[in-house]
Amino acid sequence: MLFSRRGYLGAQQFPFFFLLHTFWKVGSGQIHYSVAEEAKHGTFVGRITQDLGLEVGELVSRMFRIVSKSRRDYLEVNVQNGILFVNSRIDREELCGRSPVCSIHLEVIVDKPLQVFHVEVEIKDINDNSPVFPVKEQKLFLYESRLPDSSFPLEGASDSDIGSNALLTYRLSINNYFILEVKSKNEQSKLVELVLKKPLDREEVPEHHLTLSATDGGRPELTGTVQLLITVLDVNDNAPTFERSEYEVKIMENAAPGTLVIRLNASDADEGTNREILYSFNSLAPPVIKDKFHINPDTGDISIQGHLDFEDVNSYEIRVDATDQGTPPMIGHCTVLVEVQDANDNVPNISVTSLSLPVREDAPPGTVIASIRVSDRDSGPNGQVTCSLSSPGPFTLVSTFRNYYSLVLEGSVDRERVPAYELVVTARDGGKPALWTTAGVSVAIEDVNDNAPAFEQPVYTVFVKENNPPGSHIFTVSASDPDAQENALVSYSLVERRVGERPLSSYVSVHSESGKVYALQPLDHEELELLQFQVSARDAGFPPLGSNVSLQVFVLDENDNPPVLVSQSVTAGHVVAKIRAVDADSGYNAWLSYELQPELGVGRSPFRVGLYTGEISLTRALEESDGPRQTLLVLVKDHGEPALSTTATVRVSVVENGQTSKAFSGASGISAKAGMGKEPALVDVNVYLIIAICSVSSLLVLSLLLYVALRCSSPPQASYGPSKPTLVCSSEMGSWSYSQQRRQVCSGEGAAKNDLMAFSPNLPPCPVSGERGQKQEAGLDSSAKAFLLKKFL
Repeated sequence: MLFSRRGYLGAQQFPFFFLLHTFWKVGSGQIHYSVAEEAKHGTFVGRITQDLGLEVGELVSRMFRIVSKSRRDYLEVNVQNGILFVNSRIDREELCGRSPVCSIHLEVIVDKPLQVFHVEVEIKDINDNSPVFPVKEQKLFLYESRLPDSSFPLEGASDSDIGSNALLTYRLSINNYFILEVKSKNEQSKLVELVLKKPLDREEVPEHHLTLSATDGGRPELTGTVQLLITVLDVNDNAPTFERSEYEVKIMENAAPGTLVIRLNASDADEGTNREILYSFNSLAPPVIKDKFHINPDTGDISIQGHLDFEDVNSYEIRVDATDQGTPPMIGHCTVLVEVQDANDNVPNISVTSLSLPVREDAPPGTVIASIRVSDRDSGPNGQVTCSLSSPGPFTLVSTFRNYYSLVLEGSVDRERVPAYELVVTARDGGKPALWTTAGVSVAIEDVNDNAPAFEQPVYTVFVKENNPPGSHIFTVSASDPDAQENALVSYSLVERRVGERPLSSYVSVHSESGKVYALQPLDHEELELLQFQVSARDAGFPPLGSNVSLQVFVLDENDNPPVLVSQSVTAGHVVAKIRAVDADSGYNAWLSYELQPELGVGRSPFRVGLYTGEISLTRALEESDGPRQTLLVLVKDHGEPALSTTATVRVSVVENGQTSKAFSGASGISAKAGMGKEPALVDVNVYLIIAICSVSSLLVLSLLLYVALRCSSPPQASYGPSKPTLVCSSEMGSWSYSQQRRQVCSGEGAAKNDLMAFSPNLPPCPVSGERGQKQEAGLDSSAKAFLLKKFL
């Protein structure tokens, strides 16, 4: 029967509730709908996507979803058309009880970007519950001595519906003794009393059977009934009476057990035992009354024996009976209304939902990170909650709706500086004293490839000896990247270029993971003194970032080349010597230039130095006026700020020479000055040079003896004449040279040492002709060589 009645009711009222459905927007983007309870599955509630300004086609891509505090999914959204519909049976009484307002609060969440909307669906009541009495039969015991117009309270019915559906009308079955009197305390509470109109006679009618019905105000009307069994008693004709029929008391919810609520006082006009009164709760009082309160049967004191919680029940209606000790006993009645007042005994509650973590480093300000809801079970100021955020990071709380907040990014974040934030959300109510609670929110920062690999310095200077083994490790470069994971994985590579006619990769290589630089072939100082190249470091992020570092590889010279015989004419442009200088700095600080300092009181010098090569050469042919010795002061300075410099002194000896001779490379001493001091000589004459000179001297002695023998056997032929001097220079490499030029310059590099200059004597040449004359000249040269070696030894 119940199923059929509800089915019929739904069929009759569905068009009405469909037309009753409305919606409107209430501040901060809230959508309000209404729907009748007991609506069938699939009942249309509203076009939620259209009302929220969303496109139906993007619901799936933006991960459209709804979140409800209810334990069941009463409502659902069709993502194909964006319609909110009833998903399961909604019983308003089960969901909200007797609350005048019943609604389901939904959070609609979409991503890309994250948005949170609030939807409130009000559940409209329908008359689907009949009035119900607490018992099927109420028993009353009335003395026959009760006077007409005496009233007897009855337990009224209750209706789970609200509004007009819960407005009850009572009717009493037709009888000759009693009428029904209904007193309205308020719209929802009525006092039902049975009033005696005719004196009772127990001997005539000992019992009365009546029917009390209660009808609600819904359409159609629903009715509930209870049977009244009235037993007529004899004797004791005065019942106790209270000072008032109804008492109102207010008490705090945190009152301790044993606290007195009220002291009742009833009186009885009888005498003796018939006026002795015992107090008790009415037999029909619900169990919760007996659990929360205690009444003293002798004094009528009502006190607290349980814990009163305003959030559970905020008022109690206690019916008290005063019974005398007569036979039969007489009973007086009163009602005590206990109003429980709220105390600030509930701390606020914080719920964090819709977390969007981790937060990317490049997230713009205004990004919504989480949705926070706060609540407090207390009422009034005790239930008004404010929310605050305590953190050192760039975050803030933005109120989006009543008791709803959004955690929003306020500024930029940098994972390399702060990889994560521990935020504390504090909710505080308006009570006195205020209660508060906190909730922690961990916000991790997701790395973005925003840092390029960095080297410790922009330029590295490396010194490598020539003739190194192929594949030898010459240096290791290292770059660091403060990013994380693949964004911090650094790989190395050469910046390819050509070195002369060959690619750079034929000289060196770099390991992509370790950064070790290897020389792929032996380096030759005479071929390549300085190798400059760049190494690139690139991370594995997207897009990848990189940086370069410069390497200056200086190839150090080794004594791996023997002296070379050269034959040059001393003319303008002839290279006399070359100055080499090295600066340990890099870049412009290591860019060197050479200058020749003029001597005081000396005219134009026949020498010059290359600005960047350091080569000393002749600007013109040497003359007699230039003198036998030249001292050159070469200034070497870098291009730093401020510029630093050093000097080198080059001594050049010039002699006359008129004979044809072989030329060997030679060098004079060079002294270098840095600042105010001179460097001492670094190398002495090689002992092997002495051995070689001794060997040559022995050969010259034998040649001289042969020459004397030939001289004595032939007559003198030519007159003696002067010959041009011959210059002989010693070098630190162990070689000799004398020039066949008219004027010869001896120069070289290295530390200062004892120079040897010797001239051939003016001996008269032998007058010979033809081949014999040539032999004599050769013998003369041999004699001159022997003489010079003797002078040297």
